[in-house]
Amino acid sequence: MRSRDGNRPLLFSICSIIFFHSLVLNASEYLISYRYVVKDTILYNESLHISKAMTKCEGTPYNPLLLNHKNTKNLKDILSDSQEEFIDYIHKLGLDVRHTSLTQNMQNSSTTILTLKTRCFKVEINENFAKIAPLK
Repeated sequence: MRSRDGNRPLLFSICSIIFFHSLVLNASEYLISYRYVVKDTILYNESLHISKAMTKCEGTPYNPLLLNHKNTKNLKDILSDSQEEFIDYIHKLGLDVRHTSLTQNMQNSSTTILTLKTRCFKVEINENFAKIAPLK
């Protein structure tokens, strides 16, 4: 027969594993998409969409970006503070480029669309910085 404390080491190890993984895996997952439209050499539209992932994203994080911030836990605020750095980062990740050019009655018209399709990012926000990494 087992004693009352027979399951204590097992319970302790399970609780410590859960606690350890909650500390290590404290990262949140966000879906981020970006679109930049230039029409006749004039910026027509630029949009950055950020939403928290409702389901767990599959993949491993790679090529992280570290952004400094001022004690905020909101990803949108962090990205708006360092917008240029983040836009350069997603340009390096690879964007879908579509360009159309049309000449009609001696008038040239062109449209260029740069798109980062909706992609899952793992985001860890600490006291001084945010670590953002896309999932492969």
